[in-house]
Amino acid sequence: MKFMVRLAVLMAIVSIADATTRVKDVAYVQGVRSQQLIGYGLVVGLNGTGDSQRSTFTMQSVTSMLKRFGITVPQNDLRLRNVAAVIVTSTVPGFSKEGGMVDVVVSSLGDASGLQGGTLLMTPLSGLDGAVYAVAQGPVSVGGIGVRAGGSEVRRNHTAAGRIPGGAILEKAVGGDMAKDWSVYVVLNQADFTTSTRIAEAVNQHFKDTVAVARDASTIAVRVPQEYRSDGKLVEFISAVELLEVNPDVAARVIINERTGTIVIGENVSILPVAISHGGLNIEIQSTPVISQPNAFSQGQTVVANMTTVAAGQDTTSVYAMNGAATVQDVARALNAMKVVPRDIIAIFQALKESGALKAELVII
Repeated sequence: MKFMVRLAVLMAIVSIADATTRVKDVAYVQGVRSQQLIGYGLVVGLNGTGDSQRSTFTMQSVTSMLKRFGITVPQNDLRLRNVAAVIVTSTVPGFSKEGGMVDVVVSSLGDASGLQGGTLLMTPLSGLDGAVYAVAQGPVSVGGIGVRAGGSEVRRNHTAAGRIPGGAILEKAVGGDMAKDWSVYVVLNQADFTTSTRIAEAVNQHFKDTVAVARDASTIAVRVPQEYRSDGKLVEFISAVELLEVNPDVAARVIINERTGTIVIGENVSILPVAISHGGLNIEIQSTPVISQPNAFSQGQTVVANMTTVAAGQDTTSVYAMNGAATVQDVARALNAMKVVPRDIIAIFQALKESGALKAELVII
């Protein structure tokens, strides 16, 4: 059973070298981008979980809002626990038009303990240029619960942030520029010279003309053919390019997460012949309570002490000769033959990298 668990952890392997994928899954068209928006607002209707009086900006915001409705209230007289100041963020896809609806994320800015049951008041959302692109409003969906009473608290998931599905209405269109001088630029999500060349070859083969040129490791310049330069044809041309299937190339990498013990081995990873010896020192500390009871009528006191015992031992291990591993299956088979746990495998990979036997990039996250 332990061997199967070890094998399941180790064999979290990315094997994509022989798999084809669409261009749109590994690249995007330059000029077609999303717009990030941000705004400051108030969430009302909370059940005593809002900002306290220490959050002075919340009090100032409520005072300013009431003035717009013709109500003047001194800030020092406000005692609010049902209102929370929040930051509202959203990402609008490219080519979105006026009247469209997008989701927003609402996050507490002050010391509110939860936004459960609250409603976001009308909040303008602006972009990097300072222009207002959308207005958000609506009930906040938290997806968690928090109950506090008598100094005790029960909390499930995070309650200081939530979402409003379709909570923002676009007031301004988000544009984009797909083609410049009748040239479309396809940009890879991860720069790679081989993948860039393969995409250019696939485009030229599909259109039976040299219309695509790989400019660098991440950019492929595609010239729009004459027959696609009329109205509506440009979108059809870009769609045809995005649907082309290519075989992306990836660098040999070993990804290690030391916090969780997760190991992901790429398809192109290989190991040179090497000898490995791995062992650990086991230290066991036991504490046993010892009670000293005084004799009768001695007027002594009962004393409780701890007797500590320390035992140390070295794991017995032998030197394992790895004849070399050319494929990721060979790597997994060789490491499983050593019968080590994932934590030990992480240490072995680090030592292999330092020795030069690991023919891959070692990434620790």
